[in-house]
Amino acid sequence: MKTYSLACSVCLLLLVGLVYTKPAAANANKSASDSDAIRATVNDYIQGYYTADAARMERALHPHYLKHTISGTGDNLRMTEKTGPQMIEDIRSGQPVPVEKRHEQITVLDVNGDIASAKLVTPGWTDYLTLSKWDGQWKIVSVVLREN
Repeated sequence: MKTYSLACSVCLLLLVGLVYTKPAAANANKSASDSDAIRATVNDYIQGYYTADAARMERALHPHYLKHTISGTGDNLRMTEKTGPQMIEDIRSGQPVPVEKRHEQITVLDVNGDIASAKLVTPGWTDYLTLSKWDGQWKIVSVVLREN
């Protein structure tokens, strides 16, 4: 009887292990595809800026997008805000950045369900971005930018 109980316990543990392994593998695949999609969204954002492509920028932004820019130091520290429509208009009326000045590093910091955070480093500034999966697509909800 002890052998039977032990055998049943081992089988139960193996079965539980199999059940919990499959979702973990599925989550890893989902996380990798989400990370790729987040990276693509941030790439649209920066490439839209670099190339003065307002449509590409707009594609990356959530309808409630808000950007906070921190500049200055000490007593001269200040923060300004910009909405999505303001960003789009700035891009639409701007000029492309010369190719030799286009350098960026995109890092996905965290993904938790339908929210995520990423970091974008360029020669002139560092952005910390919050994203949300909106209608099945990752969109940038907010940016905090520190000018270098």
